Amino acid sequence: MEFTLVPIENPEGYNFIMGHSHFIKTVEDLHEVLAGASPALKFGLAFCEASGPCLVRYSGNDSELMELAKKNASALSAGHLFIVFLKEGFPVNVLNAVKMVPEVCRIFCATANPVEVVVAETGQGRGVMGVIDGFSSKGFETSEDIEQRKKLLRDFGYKL
Repeated sequence: MEFTLVPIENPEGYNFIMGHSHFIKTVEDLHEVLAGASPALKFGLAFCEASGPCLVRYSGNDSELMELAKKNASALSAGHLFIVFLKEGFPVNVLNAVKMVPEVCRIFCATANPVEVVVAETGQGRGVMGVIDGFSSKGFETSEDIEQRKKLLRDFGYKL
């Protein structure tokens, strides 16, 4: 078995959700959930089929995001992996709905941070072992940092 780090290509710093599911139906079900979340939400998703023709399946309502999802899914080429890139919305707005899709088994990350994916490869195929999401902690927040965090959440409208 070999381990490889595969960086997620995300030149515009879009938010994305990466997870694992179990069935080709994932593509259409994720599309329906995302399209129903908000008329303003733009998204592209790709899914690595793990049996039969083993194709990268894709969908979305934004061609740039669909291409980005396809490119990353192909680079990962790990069975039953899905990746969804978002514009005009955040993962927090759709994450619970995504997790409720019956085929979704796990979410590896939901972020706009730089991400490296730890991929294991055997003679059978590839699988995601985990992700490195962002950077290491550098210390504890100060009282000023706490104020900034609270202000940011209120500026976004997540807290009153």
